[in-house]
Amino acid sequence: MKLWTATTTLLLSITTAAAAAEAESEESKSTYKSEYKLLSQHDVREDYSSPLPHTYINSDAALPEAFSWGDVDGVSYLTRSLNQHIPQYCGSCWAHGAMSALADRIKIARGPGATDEINLSIQYILNCGTEMAGSCYGGTASGAYQFVKSSGGIPYDTCQPYLACSHDSQEGFCGNVDTTCSAFNTCRTCGSFSKYEQCTEIYPYPKATIAEYGSTPQDVEAIKAEIYARGPVAAGVNAEPIVGYTGGVVTDTTFWHKMVNHVVSIVGWGVDKETNKSYWIVRNSWGQYWGEMGYFRIVMGHNALGIESEIYWATPGEFTVTNYPCNEDGSNCKYEKGVHKYVDPSEDVEKVQLRLQKHAGAEKKGTGILRGSTHYVAEQYEDGSDIM
Repeated sequence: MKLWTATTTLLLSITTAAAAAEAESEESKSTYKSEYKLLSQHDVREDYSSPLPHTYINSDAALPEAFSWGDVDGVSYLTRSLNQHIPQYCGSCWAHGAMSALADRIKIARGPGATDEINLSIQYILNCGTEMAGSCYGGTASGAYQFVKSSGGIPYDTCQPYLACSHDSQEGFCGNVDTTCSAFNTCRTCGSFSKYEQCTEIYPYPKATIAEYGSTPQDVEAIKAEIYARGPVAAGVNAEPIVGYTGGVVTDTTFWHKMVNHVVSIVGWGVDKETNKSYWIVRNSWGQYWGEMGYFRIVMGHNALGIESEIYWATPGEFTVTNYPCNEDGSNCKYEKGVHKYVDPSEDVEKVQLRLQKHAGAEKKGTGILRGSTHYVAEQYEDGSDIM
């Protein structure tokens, strides 16, 4: 038994070393520097017990031909597009892809009646998650999820705006920025002009927690079920062929075997009317000047650019919906905890099935399908909650 263990360990070490060498070789040939990096303290890649959506969505209740969280009955449940490279270059795509998908899921959970938008502080992860999540020189979506869950949550972005700096970055003004992990670099604000240097930490502060996180099998129907039931997902991709993307459906499948070097989020899917081929609708973090207003579409079912090989998701735990009122300068904060607790769709499978039936009915009538979108009229349960 000991010999088998030692031999297995040796083989795993050789395999890991070979994979690392191959990845390094691939990166050296690439014009796009990899932002995908596994950190030393990221030791729990998955942490969940709830059933995954593809296990409870009935096979006879087909998923819609086209669906996007950007247009559900005319309502967008997607949070704002971001640019990871301002105010200076930073390889934090892994944090942007992961946190944008999580923020979307919070928006979905709040429903169409929410009057404001919750965005999460990516800078907080760069300040405090450097050994588990990543830095401006790379990281992983799953590492970001593990860090947020293990640290007790992530503050909203009004607590800590994005600086595109981490402890190891010397780009732009980063050499003069304090990115140490502290209460001050978690949530803070500053006084008036006369007190400009007198910035102070804020506590308590609005934040969101993670209940569960994990991966989805490399299977189109499983990925679609995850997106449909719970919201957008983070996805790895080889970014080299899309640096100059200007629009249309990416059909290049020659890079499927190349290493994943970038993280994005998949928000839905659609069908190209000219080719009748299905595609993923993907949000990038390079700004709205790039691609299709910051998005791109890529052919589905071929693992093009590795888009279906590294799919990670997280579900919210609790998130602040009623703030802790403070004075303008951050003083005299009152602890009036108002949080919303996320309910996983697996706890109300009937609601998911009703949504599927409505989409099936809309598709039969030939209504409600736009480019990558599915519309339906939201009905309600007897208690007034939407069947969404």
